[in-house]
Amino acid sequence: MRSPLSRRLTAAAAGLLAVGALGAAAPAATAHGALEKAPGKHDGHGGHDEHHGRTVDLQVLAINDFHGNLEPPTGSSGRVTHEHPDGTTEQIDAGGAEYLATALREARQGHRRSVTVAPGDIVGASPLLSGLFHDEPTIEAMNALDMDVVGVGNHEFDEGAAELKRLQRGGCHPEDGCYDEGRTFEGADFPILAANVVDEKTGKPLLAPYTVKRMKGVNVGFIGVTLEGTPNIVSAEGVKGLKFLDEVETIDKYTEELRRKGVNAVIALVHEGGTPSSTAYNNDCGPGGANLSGPIEEIARDTDAGVDALITGHTHQPYVCSVPDPRGNDRLVTSAASYGRLFTELTMEYDRRTRDIVRASVAGTNHVVHRDRERASDLTELIDYWKALAEPVANRPIGWISEDITADRAAVESPLGDLVADAQLAHARELDPEADLALMNPGGIRADLTYAASGGEGDGVVTYGEGFTVQPFSNTVNLTTLTGEQVLTVLREQVSGANAASPKFLQVSSGLTYTVDLTRSGADRIVADSVRLDGEPIDPSASYRVAVNSFLAGGGDGFGTLAKGTDPLVGGDDLAALQAYLTANSSAADPLDAPAADRITVVR
Repeated sequence: MRSPLSRRLTAAAAGLLAVGALGAAAPAATAHGALEKAPGKHDGHGGHDEHHGRTVDLQVLAINDFHGNLEPPTGSSGRVTHEHPDGTTEQIDAGGAEYLATALREARQGHRRSVTVAPGDIVGASPLLSGLFHDEPTIEAMNALDMDVVGVGNHEFDEGAAELKRLQRGGCHPEDGCYDEGRTFEGADFPILAANVVDEKTGKPLLAPYTVKRMKGVNVGFIGVTLEGTPNIVSAEGVKGLKFLDEVETIDKYTEELRRKGVNAVIALVHEGGTPSSTAYNNDCGPGGANLSGPIEEIARDTDAGVDALITGHTHQPYVCSVPDPRGNDRLVTSAASYGRLFTELTMEYDRRTRDIVRASVAGTNHVVHRDRERASDLTELIDYWKALAEPVANRPIGWISEDITADRAAVESPLGDLVADAQLAHARELDPEADLALMNPGGIRADLTYAASGGEGDGVVTYGEGFTVQPFSNTVNLTTLTGEQVLTVLREQVSGANAASPKFLQVSSGLTYTVDLTRSGADRIVADSVRLDGEPIDPSASYRVAVNSFLAGGGDGFGTLAKGTDPLVGGDDLAALQAYLTANSSAADPLDAPAADRITVVR
């Protein structure tokens, strides 16, 4: 959970003035859903009447996992893969709110009934431009993009339920106040849906579970859920007092409630996803979604057949797949990767007599947010305003690198993962010289460190803003004592228990080495007798001083054994640790090379 802005400002040794919001207040939402009339938010773009006898055309545009990326994301985070018919691939630079706004506005042209939606993680784990201001800039940008409906994701809870409600309803931050005298943040002018997030005492939804969009005689219900396992990947403080319910049961419940109200057209916004066999944005999942794996595949097969499409996220993967519903009929399941690099366009016909979507008419396409299109001037103005406020903090150099230092979260080990783990071990040894090793969760590393300049700082310069983008959560670096057997158990937890279906490989500090054998199953994939610390086998009965961030120290990401350590010691901010390590180990004359990422041997 991120700490207050004042902590970031203190760490950065800078003071800021700041600004309010551009959006309007959100529609009223109740525990029974927000019934919202939208007579023409996206109308007036011209085009034909789109009648086909008793049916009319409907367009749904979707993004997911935006994570506050107002500026074009850098490195691999700012590219998508295009697969050509001959099987060759091409990397395309994509993303940026200015280009996304233009792309969505162009896509709406000619469509009298269009709605724009997102299934979660619009905010949270954001670059400094948004994260420094508690993601108010991103909510303003979503308002400007004419966002209609957003479902919650796990990162909407990074700062807790009260902060999520503030993003919906508006108002000054309780600790940092308003960012410009006389201006108050007005919140999202779209409903944020949280159908399966309830108060653990009352059982009532935290926010509206669904909304109904009314568009010239077309009524479509949208239900928003996040993954049931959100408490496992968010700090305990962020989800305090909340209960997360089963996704399928919740969607089915509100689909039936909407049906009783005469709303038969239903689309689910699900912050849970899958992994396609190809990372190309235009890949084909195959018949029946055969090439799509992960939790969303089961959710799609089990969810009420009355749901006409599932728009998903969380895994940051691109896919447009057909997965059979419980009646055996194909149903579209989509995801537009992440960071605003793609948007999904779904087109369909709405039957005015049955008041339902014609399932056979539903089609979907992922579109690239190319950067060669015109930038939306209103988004440019919004971004420039916030950049001017963040500049004193963002542009301060904290280190120098000789090449890109990348964080491939799909890999077992990455160069940037090694770097972050080394930085945390160095910080831990300042607290306790007996610290032995550090472990870092890959999900806490949000972007690459790129050699090319992101602004006017020059190639190879790492700025505070770039460091913030890598580690935006403001976790602390904590120390705990584990037995050697517990260390081995932690390593096994990467591929077993909560992580069995989707392994989470911790990034390890220098000196710790071991082998992962992917030809094995379960916990046996960690080759126990290969684990070494400074060349010596781990002694199951010995004690080891282990550095982890505060999220992992609480058992996050399925690493429950880390919460069982003894002699805990809370250190400083993880970003400050990275900053100190870069500053101490690099200079303009002697920049830092990327670590070799050779600490974990992988057998395939």
